[in-house]
Amino acid sequence: MSNYIEAGAIIALATSLTLWQQEFGFDDAAVGLVAALSANAFGAAIGAAIGGPLCDRLGRKFIYTYDLIVFMVGTLMVTFSPNFAVLLVGVVLMGIAVGAGVPASWTYIAEEAPSEHRAAHVGTAQLAWSIGPAVGFLLAVLVLPLGIVGSRLIFFHLFVIAAVTWWVRRGLPESKRWKDQRDAGVAAGEKVSLFSGMKGLLTDRRNFGALAFLIGVYGLWNTVAGQAGIFQPRVYAAAGLVDPAAQNLLQVLVWSLTALATYFGFMRYGDRVSRRWLYFGGALLGVIAWVVLVFAPPGVFSLLFFAVAWGISAGLGAQAFYGLWTAELFATRYRASAQGMLFMLARVMVGLLSLVFPVLLSSIGLGQLGLLIIGLLVAALLIGTIWAPKTEGKTLEEIELERYGAPLPREVSPDRETSTI
Repeated sequence: MSNYIEAGAIIALATSLTLWQQEFGFDDAAVGLVAALSANAFGAAIGAAIGGPLCDRLGRKFIYTYDLIVFMVGTLMVTFSPNFAVLLVGVVLMGIAVGAGVPASWTYIAEEAPSEHRAAHVGTAQLAWSIGPAVGFLLAVLVLPLGIVGSRLIFFHLFVIAAVTWWVRRGLPESKRWKDQRDAGVAAGEKVSLFSGMKGLLTDRRNFGALAFLIGVYGLWNTVAGQAGIFQPRVYAAAGLVDPAAQNLLQVLVWSLTALATYFGFMRYGDRVSRRWLYFGGALLGVIAWVVLVFAPPGVFSLLFFAVAWGISAGLGAQAFYGLWTAELFATRYRASAQGMLFMLARVMVGLLSLVFPVLLSSIGLGQLGLLIIGLLVAALLIGTIWAPKTEGKTLEEIELERYGAPLPREVSPDRETSTI
């Protein structure tokens, strides 16, 4: 449910940006600012930078206890916003909560999943992430006649679901792997600070290759997907589809196919076939989708082909593999910090392009801007295919032993003897 809420926050803003612009009278540069500071970009980056280290220091459940409270405050501010300033603050608060919650949820799912079905379990996060936008765009179609009031209702529905989710998940148990690692550290006299996880991550050179690989896979792909998530109605308009209801219905198709591809593709086969080639197939389909949208003659065929190909690609592609590989390639003691850092960097990349994307789309057009989009997707395809790790079927402990060669040394307090645990 947290993934549904987090993705829904992005789509709620995507479907309402033009209406907010008309309501409060701000220009395209301000549209880019709102998008850049939202759950789609810098807002989530700030939350991830905070949430990842806290998740390693205080536990996965700690984040679950507080992040949705911040989210609910943000949704209420947006729902009842009387002006641009209140809207912007609410959007930022929602973004911070999303950024804090994503590393916790993906880390928790991977740590609790059985090794032989880890992709299937991690895929549930991507499945919920896909259902959120599908519902959000459908709601946007239904409330379109209400104008800005309808958009406010969509944000309020996120508040209600967040409140119920927060109440229910108070009983969620802590990650067993995190508790075991914490208890071993306490027994060894480990000296722990808020940023111990981040320090351990960045002081071990064996992590640098994995960090670069995942930025190449997820950061580059997500820079494109982030624009598609928040600005796709404007992209459709640039491609000739200007009817808001038709734009939103096309996005319902995209995200419905993403959910189906996640379930019948990634979750069914991510633990049974070569992940390298599964990733390659999804990434290649995404490149083809954008080539057709950008360069094929505008019309029903190109729009429907894009929706089908991009939707299926997203279900098999970088985000699901990112959630899986990030959990597998880093040790438990700083796994959430790695998630937080990578998610932060990816959202910063989205934010930088979001600041200028509406202006670029208006000034240079989809044809020239599309070259940048396709280039980013091709780079992500090559990086993920060439350097895909072979981790399927292995426990997280087996992968850690292979990557690090031995249990990681611990930083201990001065009054305790060094332990080799």
